Amino acid sequence: MPTTRRFTLACALGAALVLATAPAAAQSASSTLRLVPSSDLKVLDPTWTTAVVTRNHGYMIYDTLFGTDAQGRIQPQMVESHTVSADGKTWTFKLRPGLAFHDGQAVTAEDVLASLARWAKRDPMGQRMYGALAKAEAVSANSFRLNFNEPYGAVLESLGKPSSLVPFILPRRLAETPADQQIAEHIGSGPYVFKADEFRPGERAVYLKNEKYVPRKEAPSGTTGAKLVKVDRVEWVVLKDAQTQVNALVNGEVDMLESVPFEHYKALKANPKITVTAAAGGQYLLRFNHLVPPFNDARVRQAAMLSMNQDALLRTQVGIPELYKTCMSVYPCGSPLASNKSLGMTAKPDFAKARELLKQAGYKGQPVVLLHATDNSSLAKLPPVVAQLLRQGGFTVDMKSMDWGSVVARRAKKEPADQGGWNAFVTYWGSEDALNPINYAPLSANGESGWFGWASDQRLEDLRAAFARAGDEAHRKQLAEDIQVRAYEIGAFAPMGELLRPVAFRQGAVQGVLVGSTNVYWNISKP
Repeated sequence: MPTTRRFTLACALGAALVLATAPAAAQSASSTLRLVPSSDLKVLDPTWTTAVVTRNHGYMIYDTLFGTDAQGRIQPQMVESHTVSADGKTWTFKLRPGLAFHDGQAVTAEDVLASLARWAKRDPMGQRMYGALAKAEAVSANSFRLNFNEPYGAVLESLGKPSSLVPFILPRRLAETPADQQIAEHIGSGPYVFKADEFRPGERAVYLKNEKYVPRKEAPSGTTGAKLVKVDRVEWVVLKDAQTQVNALVNGEVDMLESVPFEHYKALKANPKITVTAAAGGQYLLRFNHLVPPFNDARVRQAAMLSMNQDALLRTQVGIPELYKTCMSVYPCGSPLASNKSLGMTAKPDFAKARELLKQAGYKGQPVVLLHATDNSSLAKLPPVVAQLLRQGGFTVDMKSMDWGSVVARRAKKEPADQGGWNAFVTYWGSEDALNPINYAPLSANGESGWFGWASDQRLEDLRAAFARAGDEAHRKQLAEDIQVRAYEIGAFAPMGELLRPVAFRQGAVQGVLVGSTNVYWNISKP
């Protein structure tokens, strides 16, 4: 097992907290689980955006071929078995029986191939895998084959990746939607059915138990194993104010908070009726739009990076020392690929050098549009501090405040900033995404086919391709460091430190909560 997979538990997922386990028969009690999601759900297509709330929505209604367990190991999910040819070029997969979409249609190999093809157009790891692929074909109704031009060692890691753009399986007719367009229907084969008629953006999303779902027999772990649905209904209740969220939890109006507001962390920890855990690790970063001025100049991007003060940012946003730390590695600090090579940039700002770079680049003080998500408690305090730091570094900043759903929609626009586009935004990535330079979308540099910001650099892409082919751990380590150095050279993004993300739920009100890097809502029951 590759080192990065072994490390996932320790660095990113944390130990999965299983408060009630055992894959017993799912209960049929008429009950409703009510929780507050980390942000408002506005984008419903999990292949179209990397937003965490949309990923979590995807896990509710879709299933995956493979998943990642709490120990960071890739395990089969929709797949019953698979084989690899002796030369390592041909992978054959057989689907397990009983798979059906919510509309009653059986899941077929054609559905799988169409879903993977669409996913691979947007996901960096999928793009890399499909770039090495010679042919993908259906062998029968329930089996398919991937033929590669050369041995490709990251097949299962790609198909079982737990976060960002997850390769969820859709019906073929929906998966044939162009990757740059959002799907019109939301039908999967997962443990819950999306109630489209009750969906109210800004208010709630509703999911019903999929009575026909056939769970695996293994114990639930991470995004793998038995997805046992023990409630009839799950409601995501959108509450944008942090105090309102906490009051709703304490008063029993909701059962869970997907993301605890940091300013309420200590009070909830001290409440004997509430369980608070911080198992999920992640990174903050400032992402630049590489397509439009002024961040289409690497010197300007580096000037912004030099203006960041990680300690000030983390103290403002998190404020709880045990929940954050500064880190200049693009990979999680302490992970196998972590490196301290950052071209002289540190967690502390160098405003003089930033201003000098702006002067060299000919920056004339044009406003930089910085997107500010006001309703995302994990991010909301960062953009005002970023804006002030950028101003100290010599930038003129126009901060646009909006909800996170609007940020997600606006960051997809490629128009100039003064025509409805953007220049920079603050975001969060789970540590499990950043363990691998192939998977980590902010490291993609394939232009407009890549992640929002659309960095373009052939050298960085060549290094990532070499990493995908490398089998020797020492070689992979060196390539990962070279990738980090190149990312700093082109100013791919500005690292802003690491954190642990707390989750809270009512003791006694729910049982069976699985806490890890990915929020999943199977296995939960209400006494």
